[in-house]
Formats: sequence, C-alpha cells, structure tokens
Amino acid sequence: MCLAIPGKVISIAPDFDEVNYPGKVSFGGIVREVNFCFLPETDVGDYVLVHVGVALSKVDEEEALLTLKYLDEMGELDEIKTEPESPGAGYEIP
Repeated sequence: MCLAIPGKVISIAPDFDEVNYPGKVSFGGIVREVNFCFLPETDVGDYVLVHVGVALSKVDEEEALLTLKYLDEMGELDEIKTEPESPGAGYEIP
C-alpha cells in the first residue's frame, strides 16, 4: 500500500525551478529530501503530506502529529526509518 506521510518542513533550498524545488522534511525524527514543486508557497515549519518524495499538500500540525503517532504504533514507519537517505526518497523524520 502507498501512503502519503505527514512531516514538518525543516529547510527549503534558496535556488529552485519549476521542476526541482528541494528541501528537507522531518517525519518524527527521520529526515529526507523532498521536492516542493507542487507547493512553492511552503515555508519552514509547515506540515506537509509527502508521497514518493514529493510534497502534495499542507496539513494541520495536530493532525500530522496524530497521524505519525498512529503510523508508528502500527509499525508503518519502520521502513522509512531503515531506508537509506537518497535524493527524492521523500520521507524524513527528525
């Protein structure tokens, strides 16, 4: 099953274009590189839903944290925690 995972934006690159708008997102302690090409208005501190390395939408902080808690309790974050970081991997949790 494919999921969009909520995470907190911790950095956004100052240089970007319409296709490559990199930044870092934290998913409860795991940090991954994410592309913000669909959400150019995103700011550091925002919470976003990430799927296959792309931020798809902004979400409420409370809802994001609750979802991360449930995913962790179900063991669904284990793969993210062990997956090697690579550009475009998409899931990061600090």
